[in-house]
Formats: sequence, C-alpha cells, structure tokens
Amino acid sequence: MASNKESIGKTLFVVVGLCFVCSMFVSTAAVLLKPTQQQNKLLDKQKYILEAAGLVDTKAGKVEKDVIIEKYNKYVEARLVDLKTGDFVEGDADTFDVEKAARTPATSFKPENDIASVKRVANQGVVYLVKDDSNELQTVIIPVKGYGLWSTMFAFLAVEPDMNTIRSLVYYDFTGSGETPGLGGEVQNPQWVAKWQGKKLYDDNGELAIQVTKIPTIASSVHGVDALSGATLTSNGVQYSLTFWLGEEGFARFIEKARNGGLS
Repeated sequence: MASNKESIGKTLFVVVGLCFVCSMFVSTAAVLLKPTQQQNKLLDKQKYILEAAGLVDTKAGKVEKDVIIEKYNKYVEARLVDLKTGDFVEGDADTFDVEKAARTPATSFKPENDIASVKRVANQGVVYLVKDDSNELQTVIIPVKGYGLWSTMFAFLAVEPDMNTIRSLVYYDFTGSGETPGLGGEVQNPQWVAKWQGKKLYDDNGELAIQVTKIPTIASSVHGVDALSGATLTSNGVQYSLTFWLGEEGFARFIEKARNGGLS
C-alpha cells in the first residue's frame, strides 16, 4: 500500500514538474517574442495605411518589408489629435496605442450615442497625413472601427485634402471570430472597395451625407455606395462606423478645422 502511495506521489511530482517547466518555457517565449510581434503588427498596419493612400497594392501580392518602411517614412506623417478640440497635440503618434487608451478610464470617455458599438473612445486619436515628393498634402487618412456581423471591423478612410472626397475605404482587421467569408468579408472585395472612390462625405450644406444603401437612386449618387449583397448587418456596421467617427464624438472637430485650412 505504501508502495502505491509512493508511486502516485512520484507521478504527481513529475506531472507538476513538467507543467511548471512548460509554463516557464511558454512565458519566456511570450516575453521574448513580444517586441517582434509588436513590430510585425505595426508593419502590417503601415502597409494598409499605404494601401489606403494608393501607394501600395496588397491585392497584387506580398509587399516587402523594406518597401513598406521606406514609403511610410517618406510619405506618411502620423499625428495625434485631441478629439474634443480637433487640434493636433504633441506625442509619438506612431507608437500611441489607441485601443489601450480607450480601455483606460483616465484617457477615454464613454460615448453617448454609441451606434458603432465601440464602448469607449480614447481622448486622442491618430490621423495620417500623406504627402507627395514635393511635400504637398495629397491624402488624409482617418481610422474608423465598428461592429459588423460577428466582430469589430477596423478600417482606414482616405480622403482628399478637401476632407470631403473619398479616395478609398480599406478594411484591414477583424477582431473576434471574423466576418463570414462571402458575406461580411466582402468589405475587402476589390470591386466593392472601388465603389467608394470619388464619393462625397458631405452635402452642399456641410452635413454628413454618405450612405451605404440598397436604394438604387441613392447608391448611384455622389453620396451613396451600394450595400453588400446578403450582408445587411455588415453594411449597417460600415454605415454606423462612418457616422460615428465622422461625428461629434469622433473626428468631426478635426475635420471641420481641416476644411477651414487647419492643415495648411
């Protein structure tokens, strides 16, 4: 009987020991790999910023790391914006973690009209100013996000310096289970993406007028984009994201100042 207890004790000792060694290995690997993971995440984000600006084409194949770094550093300037005032503020916008700031009560707020289901908004946002070889502003990129069919969808909205004409809307990340391929995932379909180019965000009175809709007369207008077929909830998510982030609790004050010469 004593022998059996001793055998069980040894077995438990080995099992616990193995679990301890494995947990130490996993923890050490996670710590060592974290800087690389963060760098890869930043590089991936910069790639889609460049795509929104029309400087790379991710659909044509893999974009080399050196190309991303070179073009981003040459043409793109990230700036921090105080959402309440619309003014630029000091800080390293490239390393600013908007999602972390949004989760921290001291650096965020809970929106009153959370139609995009973002829950909390960081007090500061990041915009990207894209310039040409002559250092002339060509594109302003505004990050937007909102809940789609199954997950939170992240995108970059690229507009011309008039802050009204859309150059592109590039969705690049789905947090959660992901949008269903062939349905919500169609926000990345090049044919649908192409429909945004040249559309206008605001009407002649300066009111936000862009609509994602199945109504043909509106969808074919300068303020309309045809909704995704069979993906009503995702289409609504795109609309709600734009309405929220271009609204008063998003980048509205920044956009207003930019339209009045704030970027010159």
